[in-house]
This record gives sequence, C-alpha cells and structure tokens, in this order.
Amino acid sequence: MTIPYGKKYDKDWLLSSLQSCSVPFHAVHYHTDGNKAQFYIEDSAIANALFKASRKITDKDGYKVTVIMNSCPPPSLIYTDLKAADLEHLKQCMAKRFDGSQQALDLNNIRVDPDLVSQNIEVTLNRRNSMLAVIKIIEENIPELICLNLSNNRLYRLDDLADIVNKVPNLKILNLSHNELKTERELDKLKGLKLVELSLEGNPLCGHYKIQADYVSAIRERFPKLLRLDGQDLPPPIVFDLEVAPATLPPCKASYFCSEEIKNIILCFLQQYYSIYDSGDRQPLLQAYHDGAAFSLSIPFTLQNPSKSSLGEYQKDSRNIRRMKDDPTTRFRLIKHTRLNVVAFLNELPKTQHDIASLIVDATLLAFTVSGVFKEIDGKSRDSFRAFSRVFIAVPAGNAGLCIVNDELFVRNATTEEIRRAFVAPAPTPSSSPVPTLSAPQQEMLAAFSQKSGMNLEWSQKGTQLSLSTKLSQVCFVNSSTCTVHTYRELKLLLSDPWCIHRVSAGS
Repeated sequence: MTIPYGKKYDKDWLLSSLQSCSVPFHAVHYHTDGNKAQFYIEDSAIANALFKASRKITDKDGYKVTVIMNSCPPPSLIYTDLKAADLEHLKQCMAKRFDGSQQALDLNNIRVDPDLVSQNIEVTLNRRNSMLAVIKIIEENIPELICLNLSNNRLYRLDDLADIVNKVPNLKILNLSHNELKTERELDKLKGLKLVELSLEGNPLCGHYKIQADYVSAIRERFPKLLRLDGQDLPPPIVFDLEVAPATLPPCKASYFCSEEIKNIILCFLQQYYSIYDSGDRQPLLQAYHDGAAFSLSIPFTLQNPSKSSLGEYQKDSRNIRRMKDDPTTRFRLIKHTRLNVVAFLNELPKTQHDIASLIVDATLLAFTVSGVFKEIDGKSRDSFRAFSRVFIAVPAGNAGLCIVNDELFVRNATTEEIRRAFVAPAPTPSSSPVPTLSAPQQEMLAAFSQKSGMNLEWSQKGTQLSLSTKLSQVCFVNSSTCTVHTYRELKLLLSDPWCIHRVSAGS
C-alpha cells in the first residue's frame, strides 16, 4: 500500500485515520521511500477495503489522502530476533497449547492468539524470525514432539520449517492445512520426516490434481510411510524397509589414454597447440587443421541479456541447441568450415592463458576430449577465469603427426574451486615412459650429434628429441595439404618405431 506524500504525516495519525475509514488491519513494515509512505497488508480483502478509502480522508491542510494498492509477492525483509521477554511470552503461550498426553502442539492461527496480541507481540510463522523462534522452543523443551498443527498460518514456503527435520526427528503427524502452499515441491524441504499423517487441504497445491490417485502418489513420493492424508486413510504402502546409503558421485579420475604411445602423441600435440593458442598469434594453427576441418563453439544456455552476461563475448557465436532449436539456417551458419575460416575465427576469440596442469584428457585412439581452465588476458573480461571442454577428432598424418578434422569447444565460467586450483600445479611432461631403445643406425646418428654438440649421450638423446619436437609443422602438426589418413594397422606400424614421432623428414 502506497500513500503519495505520506512522509509528511504522523504514522499513528495516518494508520488510525485509514482504520476508521475501512476495516481493522495490521500494517507490515511501515516505512517511507522518498516522499511516499508504504506498508504491506497480508490479506487481499483488507487491502481492497483500504484502497476504497482513498481520498476519503482529509488532512489538516485540506488535501485528500490518496491510497494506492499494488499486488506483490511477500517482501523479503530481514526481521530482528524476538526480544527475550517476547520469547518468554511465546513460550508460555505454546505451553498452554501443548497436550503432553498426546505429545501434540497446536499452533493453529497463532498470530491472533489473545495472549500474544494483548502483549503486542507479533508472531507470524511465514516470517523467518518467528518460525525459528518456535522451532528453538520446541527443540529445547519438547524435542519428543509427535504431532504439530501449523494450520491457518499463511505459510507460502517451507524453507524456514526445514530445520524441524533434524531438531524434531520423532514428528509423525503434521497439519499444514489452510495455508498458501502453491506447489508440492515445497514438501521436498521436509522429506526427512517419517510422517504417517499429513493434512494439506485448503492449500492452492491441492487444486492442481484432478485425479485423487495422482495427488496421493505425489505426496507419498515425498513421505513413503504416509498412512493418512487430509483425514482419509490410505492403503498401506508397499516398501522395503532398508537403510540406503545416500548416493555419492565417484571422484574424478585422471586422464585416460588407450596406450602409452597415443598418450605421448596427444600430450605433445596439446602442449604445442596451446603454446601457440596462447601466444597471441594463432595463425600458425593453420598447420594443425585439415583443409576441410569444421569448428563450433557453445556456452551454457541463458535467458540473460548478452550485454549483461559475463560470457557475452561468446554469446553471438554460441551454437547451443536450446538457443536456436528452431533455426536450422543459423545452426549451419555458426559452424566454421575449412581450416582458413576456423583459424580466422580462433583469432577473433579473446586472448588466453591455459593452465596446462589442469588439462584432463579422455582419449580413444585419436578422438579425444580435453577439459581444463584458462584465463582471459585482454579485453573487457581480462583476468576472468573460464572452464572449457574441447572435443578434437584428429587423423594420423605424415611423420606420425595429428591433423584436426573436427573441433568442438564448450566454454563456461569457472567455479570457485576451479579458480582456486588454477595455475598452482606444474604442467605435466609429455612422456613418462623410459628412454626408447635405439637401433644401430639411430645410435650412430646419436653419437655423431653428441660429438658435434659436446653433450654426453643421455643429454644428446633428450636434446635431439626436444629440438626436433619444436619444429611444429614437421612433428605434431602437419601441413594439411599433404595430410594422409592411415588405417589403424598403419598407425600401429608407425608407433612401433619409438623415434617416429621425432622424425623431421623421411631421411632422418
């Protein structure tokens, strides 16, 4: 309820004047906003009566007092805890309503209890402070409570009642009738109670079911041991009284590779790919893609205005199916075809720094998924952390390299835990396998390299591998114009030679 220019009026005069012209009411959260006076009314009939009193009151200056009514959800107000003296009065009131022989507490319509109203104590159970005060008194004085009546208390949600699950575990009978519960999902907050009797009649949710059996089924899904609903006996439930441990997700496993050889190739490929991707110039990635490669990007679906989204820079290119399920033309347009278009698009994406240590790879031959964390290093989202999942489909190419034929990238905001763990662990090395055994010609080549470089044989072998592996276009990436697809058998033959992934040319 809004009173224009109500700030200039004395609160007591204004409320008493309105009450004399309409019906008795209680103003909730009376306050001023600019020149307006505002308060809430819980009953729509009373609110309509107040609205009809508009311009029926004349102030001392001869102006008519206008009353404006707007329907709204209950206000999200922070109520202070009840005072110690008020809590004591509430405790005495609850004691009068408690039946020790039945372990039953009747709190029906408690907000109008004469003992509380006479002391000007406001106990409204659809407010957090009141409900928590009631639960605390029950916990401290009658924790063995079996029956609780909360009918006619205008409850529209049960969040604040959820504590009763742990604090009053023996509760078997609960009356929530004639409240304002609009959906049975509110009952999910009480699912831990082992209720045998429940009353919900008079709540809006009851009108959602045309078939009684559906209504019973929906409620019994939450309380399997229920024997009585809205005063009607139910058939005994068919249950297996087993203690079932809560389901827990297994811990996330590390990367999976189908073989050590595949692992070495893919890790070498990823380290080189992301070193270029994060370098600021992504043009050399042309060597990593097949001529007919395809790429697509997607982000989580949201109804939020793209300009206000933290992922707004990716929004216009997102191919999330929920965003364009009825637009096949745009779905096709957002796929980037050919390596030139793919790399041109990659160059338009924000500059990044990937946490190589965060990468988890799931590989089956040469189709592999990479997930991890990166940080944007320029633009309006600079220093923003993102999590990503990327699916590469690659084919073997000349000199045992990889050539990407399909690339799907999914980007989302990183979680707090992902941000906390990012960039703290050292990056893994491409290979943990032992140094390969060399053939006689390879040993001769290594000896010649050692003699020219002055390094011993062990470091000559490592240095040879490192120096050759950095020649990107000739090792893990190949020029897609000469890309050759090998069969799995051919791949096995290539991998049988431990030096093949380090060859620079056929003559090496």
